[in-house]
Amino acid sequence: MAERIAIIGDRESIKGFAAIGFDIIECNDLQRAGSILRTAAENEQYTIIFLTEEMYSAAEKECKKYEEKQLPAIVPIPGIRGNNGLGKERLSYFVERAVGSDIIFKN
Repeated sequence: MAERIAIIGDRESIKGFAAIGFDIIECNDLQRAGSILRTAAENEQYTIIFLTEEMYSAAEKECKKYEEKQLPAIVPIPGIRGNNGLGKERLSYFVERAVGSDIIFKN
């Protein structure tokens, strides 16, 4: 697997990530979020796939399929439309799984 990072979301939320080397995958149709994630994850070129929280919520069923797999890591981040706390919640979950305790947010 190549060590590349992708980000999936609406154009306004993700366009700046191209400047830091992320592959941007534009998705403006929430109904297609799951299939777009599946395509990105199954071609095995990404170690991390970020999704805007809105995309993550729309593709939650598909995201769960990759939860127990080591790669790619599927990580929600806030988009331009706001933050619903999902990114923080998932990061806390990942940290707790990795080290056995939530050392960042201490929940």
